[in-house]
Parts: sequence; C-alpha cells; structure tokens
Amino acid sequence: MAIVYDKLMNLKIPDAEQSYTEKDSILYALGLGFGLDPNETDQLPFIFEKEHRVVPTMGVVLAHPGFWVRDLDTGIDWVQVVHGEQGLTLHKPLPPRGTVVGKNRVVDVIDKGAGRGAIVLSERTLFDKATGDLLATVNQTTFCRGDGGFGGPERAQPLPHNVPERPADLFCDLSTSPQAALIYRLSGDYNPLHADPAVARAAGFPRPILHGLATFGVAAHAILKAVCNYRSEEILSIQGRFTAPVYPGETFRTKIWRDGSVISFQVHGLDRKVTAISNGRVELRK
Repeated sequence: MAIVYDKLMNLKIPDAEQSYTEKDSILYALGLGFGLDPNETDQLPFIFEKEHRVVPTMGVVLAHPGFWVRDLDTGIDWVQVVHGEQGLTLHKPLPPRGTVVGKNRVVDVIDKGAGRGAIVLSERTLFDKATGDLLATVNQTTFCRGDGGFGGPERAQPLPHNVPERPADLFCDLSTSPQAALIYRLSGDYNPLHADPAVARAAGFPRPILHGLATFGVAAHAILKAVCNYRSEEILSIQGRFTAPVYPGETFRTKIWRDGSVISFQVHGLDRKVTAISNGRVELRK
C-alpha cells in the first residue's frame, strides 16, 4: 500500500456522534489530575456536578472518529504514524451535557520525500446536535514516518508557533497520578500502550506511557490555573507540538509567556527533564 494523494484528500471519514453528561466531563478532568489536592476548591467545578464546568480541551476527545488512519483505505503505514501536533479552537464553551456530532476531513497531505515521511493534516468540526451550533474545531497533524516519496506535493510543513526568547513570565507545576493513563483512557483512547506493560515494553518503553492528549489537557489546566483563574470560557484556542513521551505520575512544569491575549507555553517533565510539548500557543478571548 502507498498513499495516493487525490484519494486521501477526498477520503470520506464517517461522521461520529457522542452523547455525554457531567459524569463524562468529570471523568475527563480526573484523568488530567484535577482534584489531586482535595482542598483546592477552585478546581471543584470541574470535578463536582454543582456549578459544573467543562475543561476546554475535552473538545479533542468528543465525537472522535477513531483510528481512521488504520481502519479506512488510506494507504498509510499506520504502524509508523506519530501524533505530531494538536490544535483546538472553541467557538463556544462546551456545555456540561449534550449530544455532539463530529465531521472529519483531510485538510492537506505533504510529501517530505523518500525516507523522510509524510505529513497528514486533518480537521474535525464539532456541532451541537440539538441546535446545530458549531462548538469547536479540532486540528491534528499526523507524522507518517513510513510514507514519504509517494509522489505528492513536496512543500514545507506549516511553521509552528515560536515561544519568546526571553525568560518565561511565570510557570505552573502540576502533578499527575500514577493511575492517570488508566483513568484518561476511559475518555475514549483505549490503546493498550497506555495500560498494558507488555505492550509498552514491546514498543520500547519501560512501562505504559501517558496519552499525548492527556499532557495537552494538563497544559490547559496550567493555563487555567496560572492565567485564567479557572475561568474556562477565557480560552479561545490552544495548540502545541508533541516532542517527547511522558509517564503517569510525573510532575509537569508549564512555562508561560504572556503577550496580551496570546499566551505561549512549553511543558516540561521535571522527573526526567524532558520537553513534552513545545511551540505551545493559547489565544484568550478579548
């Protein structure tokens, strides 16, 4: 199999529909480490049904199309795909409960050349089924390591956001639970790499790793805490590039730069001194 550019660009990815309640959004927040300190009452609205709020990054898991790179006729060597970048734009704050429909499409395919892989950019638009309102746009960049040289357009990948060169304006340290991946997977990503030690060892890891999107959610938690005073409606968009795997139970330091309504960030794993997310950017509602 090999990628056929026109075929992949016109791929029909089935719509996905999901109903959720406060229980689901509380479970999502617990998977990110909300509530580890039971006395931190500012986090309570995200993990308690009274005056309930939804963590903005829950939009990345709602009405997910599944592993379409593998399940559909894409021509992609799915064994070698890596989640490269993630973006989320919130057109409205996510409601505490409802039914949402996700419409998915391939936005672009970039051929980096033989032996250099390919880049697939995809988009999911998330709609409220009851009202038809557009709630969120989810963008993902997938690095297909085994698919370069298929004959598609050779052009540069869109440049990531650059963080300022000055020292960070502030930082936020957040711990995660050793059970974080086991909780987070209940929000929809059941890849055994995050639960089964044998699968993790076969993939070259000493133990199950934390989901990249869980780290993405921890970054959003840090911005909510350090910048937004837990007012989730202030986050308009968030994006970042995944740069290293991390493990449940590690502590993450999010470095933050403020430039008006634009927040730049990086996420570092303090235990092993790795950078988990680079080129992070958040836009706040003005």
